[in-house]
Amino acid sequence: MKNIHNHKYLEERRKELRKTLTPAEATLWKYLQKKQLKGRKFRRQHSVGNYIVDFYCASENLIIELDGAIHLDFARQNYDHERTQQLEGLGFIIVRFENKLIFENIEGVLEEIRNHFKE
Repeated sequence: MKNIHNHKYLEERRKELRKTLTPAEATLWKYLQKKQLKGRKFRRQHSVGNYIVDFYCASENLIIELDGAIHLDFARQNYDHERTQQLEGLGFIIVRFENKLIFENIEGVLEEIRNHFKE
Protein backbone atom coordinates (compact mmCIF):
# COMPACT_ATOMS: atom_id res chain seq x y z
CA MET A 1 0.00 0.00 0.00
CA LYS A 2 1.32 3.44 -0.86
CA ASN A 3 2.02 5.92 1.92
CA ILE A 4 -1.28 7.42 3.05
CA HIS A 5 0.01 9.25 6.11
CA ASN A 6 0.77 12.96 6.48
CA HIS A 7 0.69 14.13 2.89
CA LYS A 8 2.76 17.26 2.41
CA TYR A 9 -0.16 19.29 1.04
CA LEU A 10 -1.94 18.97 4.42
CA GLU A 11 1.09 19.93 6.53
CA GLU A 12 0.19 23.59 7.08
CA ARG A 13 -3.41 22.72 7.98
CA ARG A 14 -2.23 20.08 10.47
CA LYS A 15 0.08 22.62 12.11
CA GLU A 16 -2.72 25.17 12.28
CA LEU A 17 -5.07 22.65 13.90
CA ARG A 18 -2.43 21.65 16.45
CA LYS A 19 -2.06 25.30 17.46
CA THR A 20 -5.82 25.77 17.85
CA LEU A 21 -7.03 22.65 19.64
CA THR A 22 -10.58 22.75 20.94
CA PRO A 23 -10.90 22.66 24.75
CA ALA A 24 -11.98 19.01 24.54
CA GLU A 25 -9.00 18.10 22.31
CA ALA A 26 -6.59 19.92 24.63
CA THR A 27 -8.01 18.11 27.66
CA LEU A 28 -7.81 14.66 26.09
CA TRP A 29 -4.33 15.38 24.74
CA LYS A 30 -3.09 15.89 28.33
CA TYR A 31 -3.90 12.21 28.94
CA LEU A 32 -2.67 10.82 25.62
CA GLN A 33 0.62 12.65 25.10
CA LYS A 34 4.02 11.28 26.15
CA LYS A 35 2.84 7.66 26.06
CA GLN A 36 0.82 8.13 29.25
CA LEU A 37 -1.95 5.74 28.24
CA LYS A 38 -0.50 2.23 28.63
CA GLY A 39 2.69 3.27 26.82
CA ARG A 40 0.92 3.94 23.51
CA LYS A 41 2.17 6.81 21.37
CA PHE A 42 -0.56 9.07 20.05
CA ARG A 43 -0.26 11.82 17.46
CA ARG A 44 -2.65 14.74 17.28
CA GLN A 45 -4.01 16.20 14.05
CA HIS A 46 -2.49 13.42 11.96
CA SER A 47 -3.54 12.99 8.36
CA VAL A 48 -4.60 9.72 6.80
CA GLY A 49 -5.29 9.99 3.11
CA ASN A 50 -7.18 13.24 2.56
CA TYR A 51 -8.47 13.38 6.14
CA ILE A 52 -6.99 14.97 9.24
CA VAL A 53 -7.95 12.96 12.32
CA ASP A 54 -7.95 14.30 15.86
CA PHE A 55 -5.74 11.59 17.41
CA TYR A 56 -3.96 8.59 15.92
CA CYS A 57 -2.15 5.63 17.50
CA ALA A 58 -0.13 3.78 14.87
CA SER A 59 0.64 0.70 16.99
CA GLU A 60 -3.10 0.10 17.46
CA ASN A 61 -4.29 1.39 14.07
CA LEU A 62 -6.65 3.46 16.20
CA ILE A 63 -8.20 6.83 15.38
CA ILE A 64 -9.93 8.91 18.07
CA GLU A 65 -12.38 11.56 16.91
CA LEU A 66 -14.04 14.20 19.11
CA ASP A 67 -17.37 15.57 17.97
CA GLY A 68 -18.76 18.97 18.92
CA ALA A 69 -22.07 20.60 18.08
CA ILE A 70 -21.16 20.96 14.38
CA HIS A 71 -21.36 17.16 14.06
CA LEU A 72 -25.09 17.27 14.85
CA ASP A 73 -25.77 18.83 11.44
CA PHE A 74 -27.30 16.30 9.01
CA ALA A 75 -24.83 17.06 6.20
CA ARG A 76 -21.91 16.79 8.61
CA GLN A 77 -23.21 13.46 9.91
CA ASN A 78 -23.31 12.11 6.36
CA TYR A 79 -19.74 13.33 5.74
CA ASP A 80 -18.58 11.78 9.04
CA HIS A 81 -20.24 8.47 8.15
CA GLU A 82 -18.61 8.36 4.71
CA ARG A 83 -15.26 9.33 6.18
CA THR A 84 -15.52 6.64 8.87
CA GLN A 85 -16.38 4.00 6.26
CA GLN A 86 -13.39 4.95 4.12
CA LEU A 87 -10.98 4.91 7.05
CA GLU A 88 -12.35 1.61 8.36
CA GLY A 89 -11.98 0.23 4.84
CA LEU A 90 -8.26 0.96 5.15
CA GLY A 91 -8.14 -1.10 8.35
CA PHE A 92 -8.39 1.63 10.97
CA ILE A 93 -10.51 1.43 14.11
CA ILE A 94 -12.46 4.65 14.66
CA VAL A 95 -13.71 5.64 18.11
CA ARG A 96 -15.85 8.76 18.44
CA PHE A 97 -16.68 10.75 21.58
CA GLU A 98 -18.83 13.80 22.08
CA ASN A 99 -16.84 16.74 23.39
CA LYS A 100 -18.96 16.98 26.54
CA LEU A 101 -18.01 13.43 27.51
CA ILE A 102 -14.36 14.48 27.77
CA PHE A 103 -15.33 16.91 30.54
CA GLU A 104 -18.02 14.81 32.19
CA ASN A 105 -16.33 11.40 32.25
CA ILE A 106 -12.67 11.46 31.20
CA GLU A 107 -11.96 8.20 33.03
CA GLY A 108 -14.73 6.47 31.08
CA VAL A 109 -13.32 7.86 27.82
CA LEU A 110 -9.81 6.64 28.66
CA GLU A 111 -11.17 3.21 29.60
CA GLU A 112 -13.04 2.99 26.29
CA ILE A 113 -9.83 3.87 24.43
CA ARG A 114 -7.86 1.25 26.41
CA ASN A 115 -10.53 -1.33 25.53
CA HIS A 116 -9.54 -0.95 21.87
CA PHE A 117 -5.86 -1.78 22.53
CA LYS A 118 -4.55 -5.14 21.41
CA GLU A 119 -3.03 -6.69 24.52
